[in-house]
Amino acid sequence: MTDAQIGLTVATPVIILFAMTLNRMGVLQRGATIAAVLAAVVIAASLFLQR
Repeated sequence: MTDAQIGLTVATPVIILFAMTLNRMGVLQRGATIAAVLAAVVIAASLFLQR
């Protein structure tokens, strides 16, 4: 794995956990949380598979 792929595998779960935490705190609505998680997963998958 390249450094970029390792970074993606570390950063994506952090983004997901951050969005879920903000949802539990009441900062993000459910739809916004789902959108953030889906966007993070799609971007990470496309960048991971691109190389």
